[in-house]
Amino acid sequence: MTDVSNTDWSAEHSANLYGIREWGGGYFDISEQGDAVVNAILGEKTVSVPLINIVNGMKERGLEMPAILRVENLLDHRIKALNEAFANAIEQGEYNNHYRGVFPIKVNQQCHVIEEIADFGQHYHHGFEAGSKAELIIALSQLRDHDSLIICNGYKDTEFVELGLYARQMGIPCFFVLETPAELPTIIECSRALGIEPLIGVRIKPSTVVDGHWNGDSGDRSIFGLSSNALLDVVEQLKLEDMLHCLQLLHCHLGSQLPNIRNIRSGVLEACRFYIGLINEGAPMGYLDLGGGLAVDYEGASSNSTHSMNYQVLEYCINIVETVRESLDPEGIDHPVIVTESGRATVAYSSLLLFNILDVRNHQPLPLPESLPVGSHELLSNLFAVPAILSLNNFQECYNDALYYRDEIRDLFRRGQASLRDRALADNITLAVLAGITALLPEVDRVPPEIEHLPELLADIYYGNFSLFQSLPDVWAIDQVFPVMPIHRLNEQPDRQAIIADITCDCDGKIDNFSSPDGQQKTLPLHSLNDSEDYILGVFLVGAYQETLGDLHNLFGDTNVVSVHIDGDDSFHFVREFHGDSIADVLSYVEYDPRTVQEKFRRVAEQAVRQGKISVATRQKMLNAFKESMRGYTYFEH
Repeated sequence: MTDVSNTDWSAEHSANLYGIREWGGGYFDISEQGDAVVNAILGEKTVSVPLINIVNGMKERGLEMPAILRVENLLDHRIKALNEAFANAIEQGEYNNHYRGVFPIKVNQQCHVIEEIADFGQHYHHGFEAGSKAELIIALSQLRDHDSLIICNGYKDTEFVELGLYARQMGIPCFFVLETPAELPTIIECSRALGIEPLIGVRIKPSTVVDGHWNGDSGDRSIFGLSSNALLDVVEQLKLEDMLHCLQLLHCHLGSQLPNIRNIRSGVLEACRFYIGLINEGAPMGYLDLGGGLAVDYEGASSNSTHSMNYQVLEYCINIVETVRESLDPEGIDHPVIVTESGRATVAYSSLLLFNILDVRNHQPLPLPESLPVGSHELLSNLFAVPAILSLNNFQECYNDALYYRDEIRDLFRRGQASLRDRALADNITLAVLAGITALLPEVDRVPPEIEHLPELLADIYYGNFSLFQSLPDVWAIDQVFPVMPIHRLNEQPDRQAIIADITCDCDGKIDNFSSPDGQQKTLPLHSLNDSEDYILGVFLVGAYQETLGDLHNLFGDTNVVSVHIDGDDSFHFVREFHGDSIADVLSYVEYDPRTVQEKFRRVAEQAVRQGKISVATRQKMLNAFKESMRGYTYFEH
């Protein structure tokens, strides 16, 4: 932690400590008053709103923590930034076609998110990617502009194909992307039955292997896409059916969350060779879909590590445009419409999880007594002497001695030869030694491997009012890293190092890996709690996948959700409010009928009355409490 006295601590120090300006993308910062703010870029003006003000507005509306906050302005700006970056790259690169973005609905299927993308995106003809029948139904019902594309990925049955063909009949450019040759007969059969010609794309399997966590999407072992031979089989089948003119799109998904710009240029280059090959086979083509991959810098490190990115959006666009033009121009091939399916980079910034801290488990030692209590076990005197001699010259020896004597006393305790008070005192003395060694570590030239973990071992545990499995499932499932920080008190110096635990009954329900521009950290600097004041933390950049993938671990349901829009007069207004699941809701999700559950409890209470265990009046209080709990929030309520 930065060596600054608390009286000299400022919001600027907190900005550097949490790296908010590195990972915030200009959308988040800290005010001089010490509050985290969200920035809305409105033309030439930037409006900053403290997140704590939004939280207070939520509380006034009966929306308690935890909650998902969506900021419409950020979603709109991401769509604008992507489309205008491609427009600039196309103009600068003298590219003779245009760009069409599509949003993969799987990344965030929530109705308000999709509605906002459809509404704001129509200005840029921004469409949707659908990987299932349900998602295609969403796309068909929400799309505002019929110059926007619908890209149908995934495996497609007859019903799926029919829906897409009806879209085509209505004038919507809806492409069926073949994931396997087995889909083609279904498309041909449905097309002839309905008398509607399809728009067909083929997904190829590039050999380029990319960096990052999701590189399984790339290379020869990718589970998606056609091999070179399968691609030629599709071409031959379309020729036989006199439908080769329907093949107009090449799809090449380079990978997800691509941190390294070099991978993007290599993948686009290979995709262009396939595109040229299909032109030479007689397919008219016209569209080049490069899938997703545009990354989000969760760490703010501007590097090619898994949770970062070593490029900006404009550089990404320029690399794609230049590579396509330089590949096709020597062949005399017209430039295709460039399509990308950026999901994560579109929605990640627009949502954050807010939750309050319920309790703290302090892992610091209690003050040691001046002398050992009378009757203490004799081994305690050896352990008690260690803190007094601890120094920079002997910390390794003191570490070894403390653990040895502590373990000896624990063994004696297990055999009934040491008391509970002996055990507790031994644990506390050892903790004091470990804390003393930790304080010396910044002065140590080389920290022994067995001691490196001490800061993490001594970190406090801050218990947050949320479920990791419901709200941040990727933290548990794939070790995803998100920026986490307090949203207020940022003009005070944090005085604790902590990890964060949720309120599920699961040892995996914790965050113990935190993003930082200096590399991932095992603990997070936080403030000591103040009495009678909520301490609110925010987990940022959670708009992609987290709401959809959440589960009902311990029957913690969906959180409260609010959407706000920031206005030009420095104010904001609540656009949508969604109350989270009640206990009755989540019981119904796992096949309990809430009315039946309540009736069964009534019988239990009535039986207790008949047995004389409770009075009728007490029974009524119990039934009212049970009924009220059924209507209550699944999370901790004040």
